[in-house]
Amino acid sequence: MAPQFPPLDEPYRTALREAVDFITARYDPLGIVASGTIVRGDPGPTSDLDLYVIHAAPWRQRVQRRFNGVPAEIFVNPPGQVRRYFASDRRDGRPITAHMLATGVVVLDRDPVVEDLRRAAREALAQPPDPPAWALRFKRYMIATAFEDGTDVADSDPLSADMILHVAVREMLRYRFLSANRPIPRDKDLLRDLETLDAPLGALARAFYGAETFAGRRALAEQIADAVIETRGFFEWESDPQDVPD
Repeated sequence: MAPQFPPLDEPYRTALREAVDFITARYDPLGIVASGTIVRGDPGPTSDLDLYVIHAAPWRQRVQRRFNGVPAEIFVNPPGQVRRYFASDRRDGRPITAHMLATGVVVLDRDPVVEDLRRAAREALAQPPDPPAWALRFKRYMIATAFEDGTDVADSDPLSADMILHVAVREMLRYRFLSANRPIPRDKDLLRDLETLDAPLGALARAFYGAETFAGRRALAEQIADAVIETRGFFEWESDPQDVPD
C-alpha cells in the first residue's frame, strides 16, 4: 500500500514526505502514524513531526533528524513493545504512546496490527491512570524529601534552594493529577489544566512562578506542599515486601 499523506502546508508537506521516504528505505515498516501539532494544523515556531513506526523486528529505536528543515522525532517499535508502553504509561499517568497512536494520522498501513494498536490506544486513553498505592506513597515521599532539601539550604545557599523548590513544586503539581487519578498534562498545559482540576491550587501555582522574591516563592511552596502532599519533609512509611532474585 502506498503512503497516504494528510494535507499540510509547506515546509511540512515536503518534510513529511522526505521523512516517510527515509523510514521506508531504512526499515521495513508495518505502519507509520504521524502525530503532533503539525499534523493537527496548529504548529508553533519550534514544532516537530512526531512519527511512530511499527515494525516486526524485535528491537526499538529513536531517531532525531531534520527533513526539509523541519525537526522530526521518529519512534520505532514492534507491536509487543507498544502494548508494554500502554501499560507503563498508564501506571506513570502519562499516556504518551496511546495519545500519539490514537490521535495521529495513519500515513502507511501494511498490516492489520496497525489498526489493532490504534484501537488499543483509544481504549488506553479512555482508562484513568492506575498507579499502585505504594508508587503514590513513594512519589509523595520523594517530593517531600526534595522540598526538605530545598528548605535546608535556604539560608546558606538560596540559589540552590530556589532551584530545588522549583523542582519540588513541579512534582507536587504533577502528583496532584496522579492522586486524582487523572493523566499528567504536558508541561505547557500543566497550569491551565490544574486550574480546571483544582482552581485554588492553580492560583497558588501561578503565584509561585510569578513571585518576585525567593521568600515569596518559599512561602507559596509551603502552602502548595501543605495542600498537595500534606507534609514538608520526612514522614514514616514502609514499602511492601517484594521478592528479589537470589
